[in-house]
Amino acid sequence: MIIKYKKNFLYIDEFKLKCCVGKAGIKQNKIEGDKSTPKGTFKIKDVYYRKDRLKKIETNLSKKQIKKKLGWCDDPSSRRYNKLIFINKNTKISYERMYRNDFKYDIVIPILYNYFKPKKNKGSAIFIHLTKDYKPTLGCIGLKKKDLLILLRLINKKSKIIINN
Repeated sequence: MIIKYKKNFLYIDEFKLKCCVGKAGIKQNKIEGDKSTPKGTFKIKDVYYRKDRLKKIETNLSKKQIKKKLGWCDDPSSRRYNKLIFINKNTKISYERMYRNDFKYDIVIPILYNYFKPKKNKGSAIFIHLTKDYKPTLGCIGLKKKDLLILLRLINKKSKIIINN
């Protein structure tokens, strides 16, 4: 199953899902912190979700619960750069907290950009996550909850996302 991004929409089968992307648009040569969404074709693997906020998710992806001590390393100097990590008060590297007070990460699908053998400063923590207002993101793709739940029913671990301008 292929997910295609084009001009603020994701297309999958007969579905056209409105979305938002990074403030700086789509870029071929993404760098850490540039607020752009990477251009290219990428794999996805799992869905992370807040079980305390969602009763049930229907998907063929592997489901992982977001717990309070989960983070996603965005520190280019770390050997865990662009990977899921467990955090505690002694964690000294920079990370994106997965268990948030807001709703955005109640459902998260990591886009496996710069994931396999990550290159330092090429960008990290690129997700498909929730939005309520379609405001530009820091590089992720945002969908409304009803649309993300539709997407989850359609995709599987072999699905890829194609992001173009």
